[in-house]
Amino acid sequence: MTLFDFDGSDDAGWFVVNDGVMGGRSQGVLEVDGGTLGFTGELVTRGGGFTSVRVEKQADLSAFDGVEIRVRGGGRTFEVEVNDRTRNRRREVSRRAAFPTTDEWRTIRVPFSDLEPTAFGEPVRVDPLDRSDVRSFGFFIVDGQDGPFRLEVDWMRAYTDG
Repeated sequence: MTLFDFDGSDDAGWFVVNDGVMGGRSQGVLEVDGGTLGFTGELVTRGGGFTSVRVEKQADLSAFDGVEIRVRGGGRTFEVEVNDRTRNRRREVSRRAAFPTTDEWRTIRVPFSDLEPTAFGEPVRVDPLDRSDVRSFGFFIVDGQDGPFRLEVDWMRAYTDG
């Protein structure tokens, strides 16, 4: 099932969240062009150390085992996020899994079971992802390396193993 193919009909609503929300200086820039989501910028680890692009989209993924994404980047490690609005002690839980990039297009599969739940960067114990009530998706860079980055996403789909 295609979630995003960035052809113009599904690219609205994506937005950037930089670490400035916690005093950081990282800067991410989002551009959707020619059927590709581009996420570029500069990561600054002092005082923060992350930037992200996110979108609110409700989806019932109960019939699927994970997400696959066609990506390329400059060798940095990024994280994909799939969230269901679970809260832990009044904080929203983020469920993410890391993936590497290369200069070549690659298809990465991320099983839902690989998504690690955290709240403000700290691991938390919560119920598994409610696949029937997914509410948002995103991409993060939080790899601990200062400097420029780039990520291109051609599409994101939900997949089944069977």
